[in-house]
Amino acid sequence: MRKLTFFFVLLLSTFLILSACGKDDKAKEDKKEDKKTAEKAEDKDLLAKVKDDGKLLIGTEGTYAPFTFHDESGNLTGFDVEIATEVAKRLGVEPEFKETQWDAIFAGLDAKRFDMIANQVGIRPDRQEKYDFSDPYTTSAAVLIVHKENNEIKNFEDIKGLNAAQSLTSNYGEMAKKYGANLVSVEGFTQSVELLASKRVDVTINDRISYLDYTKHRPEAPIKVAATSEDASASGLMFRKGSDTLVAEVNKALTEMVEDGTYKKISEKWFGEDVLK
Repeated sequence: MRKLTFFFVLLLSTFLILSACGKDDKAKEDKKEDKKTAEKAEDKDLLAKVKDDGKLLIGTEGTYAPFTFHDESGNLTGFDVEIATEVAKRLGVEPEFKETQWDAIFAGLDAKRFDMIANQVGIRPDRQEKYDFSDPYTTSAAVLIVHKENNEIKNFEDIKGLNAAQSLTSNYGEMAKKYGANLVSVEGFTQSVELLASKRVDVTINDRISYLDYTKHRPEAPIKVAATSEDASASGLMFRKGSDTLVAEVNKALTEMVEDGTYKKISEKWFGEDVLK
């Protein structure tokens, strides 16, 4: 009888332990789900949080002229900085910029160090899978740049066999290679133009906005655009997934800026023309 009683006690204890473990596992899963739900709710109500705090936290490099950089007085400035500042103003809050290296800027957004990124982030399908974007606030195409005296090169097909100054790892370097050019390695746009101006290379393929910025500050540079690619890339302000309400208000602000001429004014200040077209 004692053996039988002991057996039932042991069986009941085992059942209670397994039941408790099951409850613990369920509690852990429920806690995880609650955390996920809370995070989603926080992002969904990000606009309300921004309004309550009275500030919009903006991630940017601060080292990428003319978009985001420090002027001679050490103040943060640039095209992206002015666009983001105007957006914050129209949201009725103050902009607060958080400077971060490019390699860490997406991680900073993930970690909620800031609410959005303003740093010429290209809108690409792989990024759209993980992040939300505003409507484009710049569009730019690849341009074929030649010396002002060169009237023979008129399209991309004409560069076959010619020397092109390119960053070897860039998309523009790959483009020049595709059209059959011989690549001359450079570190950036300025070096490309210097080689072109001294006629040590024949062409360079580069970004249209970079060209506009360079020629705005150096109108005497002996270069010109011979051809423009039909494919244009677009950049947008970037947010964590689920920031729907904030994205909608930012898009509204961008639309108003375009309609009332504020966007054009900022664009012409930095590039001499409207870079959204």
